[in-house]
Amino acid sequence: MSITSDEVNFLVYRYLQESGFSHSAFTFGIESHISQSNINGTLVPPAALISILQKGLQYVEAEISINEDGTVFDGRPIESLSLIDANTRLFGGRGGVADILTVMAATDGSIPDKEVTPQKGVSKRENARAPGPPCIGQPRVLPYSPAADNHSKPMDIDGDVEIPPSKATVLRGHESEVFICAWNPVSDLLASGSGDSTARIWNLNENSNGGSTQLVLRHCIREGGHDVPSNKDVTSLDWNSDGTLLATGSYDGFARIWTEDGNLASTLGQHKGPIFALKWNKKGNYILSAGVDKTTIIWDAHTGEAKQQFPFHSAPALDVDWQNNTTFASCSTDMCIHVCRLGCDRPVKTFQGHTNEVNAIKWDPSGMLLASCSDDMTLKIWSMKQDTCVHDLQAHSKEIYTIKWSPTGPATTNPNSSIMLASASFDSTVRLWDVERGVCVHTLTKHQEPVYSVAFSPDGNYLASGSFDKCVHIWNTQSGSLVHSYRGTGGIFEVCWNARGDKVGASASDGSVCVLDLRK
Repeated sequence: MSITSDEVNFLVYRYLQESGFSHSAFTFGIESHISQSNINGTLVPPAALISILQKGLQYVEAEISINEDGTVFDGRPIESLSLIDANTRLFGGRGGVADILTVMAATDGSIPDKEVTPQKGVSKRENARAPGPPCIGQPRVLPYSPAADNHSKPMDIDGDVEIPPSKATVLRGHESEVFICAWNPVSDLLASGSGDSTARIWNLNENSNGGSTQLVLRHCIREGGHDVPSNKDVTSLDWNSDGTLLATGSYDGFARIWTEDGNLASTLGQHKGPIFALKWNKKGNYILSAGVDKTTIIWDAHTGEAKQQFPFHSAPALDVDWQNNTTFASCSTDMCIHVCRLGCDRPVKTFQGHTNEVNAIKWDPSGMLLASCSDDMTLKIWSMKQDTCVHDLQAHSKEIYTIKWSPTGPATTNPNSSIMLASASFDSTVRLWDVERGVCVHTLTKHQEPVYSVAFSPDGNYLASGSFDKCVHIWNTQSGSLVHSYRGTGGIFEVCWNARGDKVGASASDGSVCVLDLRK
């Protein structure tokens, strides 16, 4: 079996994704042209490169320990090689990773064909976060981290806060990582998006005949006059405000609108490359999307036509958020934030100050303040009334992946509670901020791996967090105390609350979706 450079490139690309280097993965993917290969990534298991290298080391050990006649070299076995010790053999003149793969294949075929042999006629699956990730920047496809499985010790969960198995429903059906999930705003329908090129709608309503049914939303492209699976990650999804339509964005470059019963209503196809984020406006007449092509687009949700394309970023656009029904903000790996308005041919405001990629942006509920987070490890708060940031919040020690405002304060259904901002970081902590004073009021430290998602309960009293340590934690936002914990079977990419605030959904790296019932 021969190993091609495309296959090696894909394994390296996936390893960068899985290790948390999502932006490097994206850059490597572009420069190595893996998007033009026909590798079906859905057939490559997580951590494939690590397992291949480990087995490759074993073969190299055997090769250098045994003479041609079968005797042990120098009459004794060579000590087990570390990757550093074996560096010159593995990555020197011997052909590197490709050579390891070839040695393995030639020795006993230990690499299953399905792991590295491209499937003809089917495009390989690509991770967007990339995640937003995650994955590049905020493309909400996130890295699978081998470290989460191999090196972190399971956290000891206090029995008083541990959610019992009877209160956790594990939904299985996806065939790859589940990067995103979102509850329907009016009923207990949970949407999930995966690397298996499907989204799914799970019915968790009380009247759903006791079990959770699933609708499979297959993301297909036209090829030779037929619909075929795109084999690309579903990177983003969002329900409209009345819960009748679900929008999805994909690494295949298309946004799609689906009915709540799983039928495809529209396909939106003007982006040139992966879509990393999309959002409905509150009115429900427009959808906003951001893509690798450096542009953002406002779509007419009724006709499926692009109303306006905004080409103002100089690098991939990672996240978008509506300020109102016609004005939005976007952020990018170019470190800039633009505020744009439908009908305007230039940004109405540009915020500059971050010194690295801006991963996520969120308007507060009143639309007065814009929060942003970055790989530069800072949170910044911006106002349309000034050019410089209102607050430059520095406390995290690693990249900040995402942020969320609490549904409290003016312009919310909880006007008597003060507004807070939550930030999730690769430093394994979550922080809660008093934005008016510009201070961190709580640092939540139970997670042991990067935290990829946070979500406030509808009343703002609780915060859910999900990490690659496989744990979902639920915190009291006033005291900062841990009130519920659940350890799942895979790293957590996304957490979300249902409209009543009594269920938390979580999507995971092992293809599972978990629903936690928090009712007494």
